[in-house]
Amino acid sequence: MNTGTTSSAAVPAGDYVHGYSPREGRRLGDQADSLAQLLHAGTAYPADSRVLEIGCGIGAQTVHLLRSSPRAHMVAVDRSEESLAQACTRIAGLVPEAKVEWLRADVFDLPFADAEFDHVFVCFVLEHLPDPGRALAGLRRVLRPGGTITVIEGDHGSAFFHPDSSYARAAIGCQVRLQAASGGDALLGRQLQPLLAGAGYEDVAVRPLTVYTDRTRPALVDGFTRNTFIAMVASVRDKALAAALTTAGEWERGIADLHRTTGDGGSFHYTFFKGVAVNPARPCRPPSERARPPRSPE
Repeated sequence: MNTGTTSSAAVPAGDYVHGYSPREGRRLGDQADSLAQLLHAGTAYPADSRVLEIGCGIGAQTVHLLRSSPRAHMVAVDRSEESLAQACTRIAGLVPEAKVEWLRADVFDLPFADAEFDHVFVCFVLEHLPDPGRALAGLRRVLRPGGTITVIEGDHGSAFFHPDSSYARAAIGCQVRLQAASGGDALLGRQLQPLLAGAGYEDVAVRPLTVYTDRTRPALVDGFTRNTFIAMVASVRDKALAAALTTAGEWERGIADLHRTTGDGGSFHYTFFKGVAVNPARPCRPPSERARPPRSPE
């Protein structure tokens, strides 16, 4: 395993709304582990294929990619040097035999040759980008013709629960608004099909992946509802108060009401969206040209 990291010249700093704290690292790990069977089902890459993972973060999803595709050659990219170091350590401990190259780079300025990869994997990244369509179009350059891209995103608009609570919904809304203010979109999941098609991919297939929890599913209640979703919303408390999006009392009531959904008589629902598409073998014209109607004869 390649345990070093390589630096790219241009890595712009961005505002990851959830931050880079150890608590956030644990949340990402809980999320990946509790949802691995749901999110990674059907995703496996052939031996010796070159796979690019964009936005690998601390390697939470990388672990599961490597376990399902143990003989693929993985190149994992992130713009955070600290996250890459954590990812390297995580993989060395959990999948020491894996083939991984770690690279610090930005999705909008990838230092790769054309058609260098057979497959691209993108999970929970587009929602944080100011122009996800441009990122997807740019990834086509480094993906070989006929190669596949897999994209997974959530959609906070799909969260509903019992007991219902306007305070809980408002707390989630604060997270959505803060992410929008930082240039992202926490409602991106529903847009996957038009985004992939608009970027020039073919054979676009998007399917919903639903998480439902109640007291009969204690592992998911802990791993997803408490330690992933509620922890994610709770992490933006200080930013929400500083932006005057809520009051301390309203916020605490909202988080408390979200926790009520994890107890007896409670339930929680959330939908992720997983899209798989193919880079066409022929060159693709820009979307503006594809959409242009034929000129009328003069």
